[in-house]
Amino acid sequence: MSATTLDPRTALIIVDLQKGIAALPAAAPIEVVTQKARLLAAAFRERALPVVLVNVAGGAAGRTEQSRGAIPLAPDWTELLPALGQQPQDHLVTKHTWGAFMGTSLESWLKSEGVTQVVLAGVATSIGVESTAREAYALGFNVTLAIDAMTDMSADAHANSVSRIFPRLGETGTTQEIIALLGTQHA
Repeated sequence: MSATTLDPRTALIIVDLQKGIAALPAAAPIEVVTQKARLLAAAFRERALPVVLVNVAGGAAGRTEQSRGAIPLAPDWTELLPALGQQPQDHLVTKHTWGAFMGTSLESWLKSEGVTQVVLAGVATSIGVESTAREAYALGFNVTLAIDAMTDMSADAHANSVSRIFPRLGETGTTQEIIALLGTQHA
């Protein structure tokens, strides 16, 4: 199913397109995902709609069966990819868990901006993007997922989120479909 509508006050949330994560292996080329996210950001900015750029600077405490590994983090690990074209009006959120809402002021900021819907893009599809989508849905936001503007470290995990999880949380669409909806509803 393709995305059908966008609310008048929709925000774009780009998750974890940052230097450290971009250096990890991914199912789809990170350059392509970043370019699609940049196109979305430009379209939202042109219409004076909010753009939220999210980076991750840590992880939740607790034991897991899968090792988080002892990845040495470069000093610029949390820096957003320059190709996103960050603008002064963009809202920056630094998270310490998988989702962008938990432990941040994102929900209150979006509500103060009158936002009722979010469009999501970024990495990893099954982790940061899916967690943020689940939180947004639970908080009452309409959710749209730009499926060609995201990737995962695993093609199977990406496919599972796109085909099984996302249709239960909102609507999916391509970058071009979402930009076309912006053009018809925010002209």
